[in-house]
Amino acid sequence: MLRRYTLTFVGVLMFASVVCGQKVDPNKYALIINGPGGEPAYAKQFGEWTTQLSKVLAEKFGFGNQNVKVLTEKDATAEEVKRTFATLKAQLDANNVLFVFLIGHGSYDGKEAKFNLVGPDLSATEYNAMLSALPARRVVVFNMASASGEFIKSLAAKGRIVITATRSGQETNATRFAGFFISALTAADADTDQDGHVSVLEAFVYANRLTGDFYKQAGRLASEHAMFDDNGDGVGHDKLEAGEGLLARATYLDSLSGDEAAATAATGKLLKERTRLEAEIEQLIARKANMAEAEYEANLERLFIELAKVNRSIKQAGT
Repeated sequence: MLRRYTLTFVGVLMFASVVCGQKVDPNKYALIINGPGGEPAYAKQFGEWTTQLSKVLAEKFGFGNQNVKVLTEKDATAEEVKRTFATLKAQLDANNVLFVFLIGHGSYDGKEAKFNLVGPDLSATEYNAMLSALPARRVVVFNMASASGEFIKSLAAKGRIVITATRSGQETNATRFAGFFISALTAADADTDQDGHVSVLEAFVYANRLTGDFYKQAGRLASEHAMFDDNGDGVGHDKLEAGEGLLARATYLDSLSGDEAAATAATGKLLKERTRLEAEIEQLIARKANMAEAEYEANLERLFIELAKVNRSIKQAGT
């Protein structure tokens, strides 16, 4: 009996994994620039984050492989960045959404903020010029480098969301926000409003909280404070307030329709219920030696019946 039910819920789990997969959305594009680490430890970390990010965009959020451009550390030169933006300018149209991710180190000399590249760096002003030349109706920029806060002033524009790992150019220590942002993209509880979508705002808030928790748990003074601007005024905020956050809240990394999002949210709750029931079955089996045979069989049958109902609901939601 146990084997039969085990095969049933394993089979449904495999089915649910397929039906919950994201369809490729041809309107979404992503550019990931992996800047030089400077030191082996940073180079390794930036490379891992870049790989993880490109993978989750393709596997979870429906970004087509042909629409995700990655500049690895050895390719991240000013000329290659300019060439990539020129290609995007020719590819994109007004209906597309572009996500730009900068992973690495940054600098600020009191006048100009830059993102570190191999060779000459490009300034925030230069990135703004390249972004402004694009026809895409919406652009989301994640500068997750040190000293990135100054980019908000230069990149702020209508229809553009700018997220930075720091609140100013004076926060120059290596940042950890990128790692926590990637965690936000894969966390089950990142969808805080439970609507089946992960919005840019939700991902930001989740990652910002994890970043703050990291410094608290380490007993260290936080050296990075993430900010965002999405109303074009060039003033960074760390939460939904004063007209900030409305665009970020309505911009999603996934491509689900309203009905699909609702179905995904419902399926997510069912999957959590199934996990709970499976855990109860395991605990019951572990206690079998200390229970009367009749009591054990009755409880096991009850749990398997509940599990079968949940699995049936998951299958119906998928179809």
